[in-house]
Amino acid sequence: MKIASLDVGSNTVLMLVADCSAGLRPRVLADLARITRLGRGVDASGKLDPGSAQLTLDTIAEFTSEAKRLGANRIVGVATAALRDAADGLDFLTLVKNRTGVSLQIVTGQVEAELSYLATQKGLEISSPENLLIVDIGGGSTELIRANLGNTLDLVSLQLGSVRLTERIVHHDPPLPSEAKRLRELVDHSLRRLGWVYRPSKMVGIAGTVTTLCAIRLRLTHYRSEVVHGSILAAEDVRNLIQLLGSLPLGQRRQLPGMEVGRADVLFAGAIILERIMNHFGCAEVIVSDQGVRWGLLWRELEYHSNHN
Repeated sequence: MKIASLDVGSNTVLMLVADCSAGLRPRVLADLARITRLGRGVDASGKLDPGSAQLTLDTIAEFTSEAKRLGANRIVGVATAALRDAADGLDFLTLVKNRTGVSLQIVTGQVEAELSYLATQKGLEISSPENLLIVDIGGGSTELIRANLGNTLDLVSLQLGSVRLTERIVHHDPPLPSEAKRLRELVDHSLRRLGWVYRPSKMVGIAGTVTTLCAIRLRLTHYRSEVVHGSILAAEDVRNLIQLLGSLPLGQRRQLPGMEVGRADVLFAGAIILERIMNHFGCAEVIVSDQGVRWGLLWRELEYHSNHN
């Protein structure tokens, strides 16, 4: 059986196509990614930007065609913060269905966090840590998941995302110190309001903000999943990356080895979100995971088929 899992986020469209033969770990046939910025302007206007929506639709159609070419028997897909927040999100789902035949599901932040947890549990083979914190910094929202022994999960989705906060706060190039200060204050305020008194023994960061920071730290001229996945970023590394990103104009940030095309303008805000979360929860380091929601979707599908066969 070949399964394709599609993750339509506020910043990026991701699709995983895998051969899932019984009893074996999934074999990746394709792992596609494109920054389409679906969440552009949603925080301010409450509606999708037409250009970003069209690019996202075209990308979904292209990725879906590739999945079918590779023989995918089933294509499952979820959409996250941008379509949750946009008044015309359901209209976009109709366009996707009419053009590709794929029924995208707009998932709650809770479900998004559960998929991230499943991906982390399987992808890093973390079975029962004493106190685990998983952080998924997206374009429109950030999901926090805390897991204790006994597999009790607390999940929350915060309206903190790299695109959302960049649009709201960062208006200079390079960002002003006052803008960095405002970003930190806003993230700190949200974390205090959350009210979690928690000291994780391990912290895992998933999704493009953390993987791109790791790739820049490693100075990767070509992104290599097998190098990034499982790497460690120390708190000092994150602070140094913020200083670097904040010191360069956009054109120079785009040229940094490891920088993902299309992420250079929002990575500064994403890095500050990561820094403040690490500070708030007392984490000296974060384990980097290259396997996010799309992997959680794949594992969920496999569990479903296993239980119904």
